[in-house]
Amino acid sequence: MTHENTRQVKVGNVLIGGGAPVAIQSMSTFNPVNTEYAAAQINALHEAGADIVRVAVPDKKAAEALKALREKVSVPLVADIHFDYRLAITAMESGIDALRINPGNIGKMENVIKVVDMAKKVHIPIRVGINAGSLPEKILDEFGGHPTAEGMVEGALTHVRILEQEGFRDIVISVKSSDVPMMVKANRILADKVEYPLHLGVTEAGTLYRGTVKSAIGIGSLLLDGIGDTVRISLTDDPLKEVRAAKEILSSVGIQQYGPVLISCPTCGRTQVNLIDMAKEVEEKIKRFKKPIKVAVMGCAVNGPGEAREADFGIAGGVGSGLVFRKGKVIRSVPENELIDALMEEIEKFETEGEN
Repeated sequence: MTHENTRQVKVGNVLIGGGAPVAIQSMSTFNPVNTEYAAAQINALHEAGADIVRVAVPDKKAAEALKALREKVSVPLVADIHFDYRLAITAMESGIDALRINPGNIGKMENVIKVVDMAKKVHIPIRVGINAGSLPEKILDEFGGHPTAEGMVEGALTHVRILEQEGFRDIVISVKSSDVPMMVKANRILADKVEYPLHLGVTEAGTLYRGTVKSAIGIGSLLLDGIGDTVRISLTDDPLKEVRAAKEILSSVGIQQYGPVLISCPTCGRTQVNLIDMAKEVEEKIKRFKKPIKVAVMGCAVNGPGEAREADFGIAGGVGSGLVFRKGKVIRSVPENELIDALMEEIEKFETEGEN
């Protein structure tokens, strides 16, 4: 089942699956009880581009605090619940937009039915989430005694069947692992077995650099296959960086573009400018622009405009002066220390006036 053909569910005002844009998710690092801090962080995540934010709900006070938190943020919220079905009930009463639970770990079937019945009543979707590191012993024994992609899929389907038995199908599924090949394989298997939208992520991916690389490989591979309806980049870092990484991945695979994309060449013996600092400065400055354009920073005037002819705007460094170009054609030659300002002027004109 590909992204365009999955069932569609609604999380607050965000559609997931059925050809809807791939939704970016992140997770607050604050307990909902710390309402002001949590709200400030969640609003910042939304402003940065998060479509949905998940919050951990470890106890009754946290579940009850969701009501006040819900009133302070506009982005859809997902309550992350484990073991205690009563927290799921309270979270829904508090106005949460979706649940992340595993039906098999919240107690007796009668308790699962209580959660499902209420979710049906208030139209709350449920994400069934399976992590390779927390598979039940029964599943591990069945699939060789260690985590496998096949075991992850079976674990997810076991929980999904519980919901389906109660006539519930507003479901999103995730099968995550810190092992990238296992995560990719599990999602490919799962996509052939279910019609539900899939939430993609490499769990416990690591710190900023390593975690972004692992996530880009795993999530990017699946998105290029047409698999995946919503993503979360799991980094041991500020969650704002998760959102930025997600936007870069979606832009890089050609699914969605969020504002300008930077193209820059590696340095070489022809480079006569401080290309690294120049590229970093341009990358920072173009964040304020909204239109989905490509901006190039090239190291030399000899090959710059030609090699970056697909860029909407760009600059190429030189000795004492450089070129400003657009779609491969030079439009200005300016002193080296004015290159970046000249580039910003051209983009600013395009932003405010549109393309002639």
